[in-house]
Amino acid sequence: MRGLVSRRALSAVLSVLGLVAAFVLMTVSPARAGETVFVEVTPNPAQAGTRVNIRASCDNANNRQAEVNSDAFGRVMLRPDNGFLTGAVTIPGNKQGGDFQVDLRCSNGKTASTVLTVLNMAQPSKGPATGGGGTAGGRGAGSLLLVGGLVAVAVVAGVGARRRTGSRF
Repeated sequence: MRGLVSRRALSAVLSVLGLVAAFVLMTVSPARAGETVFVEVTPNPAQAGTRVNIRASCDNANNRQAEVNSDAFGRVMLRPDNGFLTGAVTIPGNKQGGDFQVDLRCSNGKTASTVLTVLNMAQPSKGPATGGGGTAGGRGAGSLLLVGGLVAVAVVAGVGARRRTGSRF
């Protein structure tokens, strides 16, 4: 009797799973590769004067050129590259910092956009003037402390050696 109940339970569970699988397969539409439109800029944020890479997708039109426009760098044509559209451009060194819209216009009429953050920070030419420091060039306090420490160790070692030899006689 017990085996009969287990078989019926197993049969019921498998039937329910079969119905659920059939429902899922009938209602889900298949995903197609390349069904997205996007544009991305790396690195982001980027320092003015640096080169940025642009990667985009135009649905199933990634085998044709596309155009990208931005106030950050002007107009760039993207070319097909391994299933994507790619290009590179240098942000002018004198470009003011801020957020700039980057607009993609595909040959099939589709569009996408993203935001590029441009940084324009002056690069320091040397480290900050914070003082001489103990080991800065010349004979500062650090050098004197080192020499003094070596002399003290030598004196202690000499006194210890003299006491040992003096106590033997």
